[in-house]
Amino acid sequence: MRKVYPTGGPRLPGRPRDGFVALAGADFHLAAGECLAVVGESGSGKSTAARILAGLEHPTAGTVSVLGTDRSRPARGSAERHRRGAQLQMVFQDPYTSLDPRQSARAAIAETLRLHTSLDRAGRADRATRIAASVGLDARQADALPAALSGGQRQRVALARALAADPRVIVLDEAVSALDVSIQAQILNLLADIRDATGVAYLFITHDLAVVRHIADRVLVLQRGHIVEQGPTAQVLDDPRHPCTRLLRDSVPGRRAP
Repeated sequence: MRKVYPTGGPRLPGRPRDGFVALAGADFHLAAGECLAVVGESGSGKSTAARILAGLEHPTAGTVSVLGTDRSRPARGSAERHRRGAQLQMVFQDPYTSLDPRQSARAAIAETLRLHTSLDRAGRADRATRIAASVGLDARQADALPAALSGGQRQRVALARALAADPRVIVLDEAVSALDVSIQAQILNLLADIRDATGVAYLFITHDLAVVRHIADRVLVLQRGHIVEQGPTAQVLDDPRHPCTRLLRDSVPGRRAP
């Protein structure tokens, strides 16, 4: 039996104070080693789902489970926060704002290792060097501050920092959308290699259906906070059943609407 990772209950809303429901009825699961893409127009609830899973927002109703542990409520204490971080990490769209500008790539990785492993300082330094190399950062780049790195290199740092916790799930929220096409392809290939090597599962938030076709096993389509379609990637993209999915597909540059 394959273990199931994040599971949402029948209602998973994120509700700001003005009463607007950002996400509702979002029932989905992520299996071990799977890449599930979540797509939809701006404001459809994609990032709300990601932030709830990462614990940055909390649902007003429903359930959220990661590795069989309920995450519907805030963590109680630092030990619980560290345990959750070791299970699930998040990579954001803009690595420059998610990285400490005063911290080198190597230091950022080492800090994560300090929080989530029992390695001593020498062990952390060695492991940080190996993790940096595994995402394509050389020694000079690993010792550089974020301001001295390109966008693609910063995203490699963000990914390396997430991998340092040895998570079972990584949530990638528009993690390649700000990169140019050639760098985007490099990061996508790197993500595929990491998944093959580690068995980590990805929840991949994006609006780019070309990226979805390249990396995802399944795709879930959100519209106005509700899931309107989901299934194997090829099935959903080649034979969309919902008007929202057809609109997203037909909006891909260079594609002619039937």
